[in-house]
Amino acid sequence: MESRKPSAMSGFVKMRCPNCHKGRVFANKSIFPLGKCLAMVDQCEECGYKMKHESNNGGGINYALTVIVLFLNLVWYWPIFGITYKDYSIYYFLLTSTGVAIILQPWLMRYSRIIYLYLFAGFGGGK
Repeated sequence: MESRKPSAMSGFVKMRCPNCHKGRVFANKSIFPLGKCLAMVDQCEECGYKMKHESNNGGGINYALTVIVLFLNLVWYWPIFGITYKDYSIYYFLLTSTGVAIILQPWLMRYSRIIYLYLFAGFGGGK
């Protein structure tokens, strides 16, 4: 009896293969060590899907995710602390947003590659 294929959303959140949603995309489960957090497997161990299409996949998506994080910081920062041009609060906001974006960067880089793979999964990336 063949097991059911997990949902695409579940596979996306768990950073699984865009084809079968079971195999791992990254060689390491954790982001640590940071130098190897983006190391991808060549092929899915479950279905044989080719993971590496280009050498620079997801760079533009990473930029977009970083900008989104900076704007989402405004959503929580402004009601709590307030931002005005009359004092230094805009600088505190920029410093806080930059810190949050730097801390989240390993996950943002991983998810940018996952988004790239999921966007182009059906376009000739198979075995």
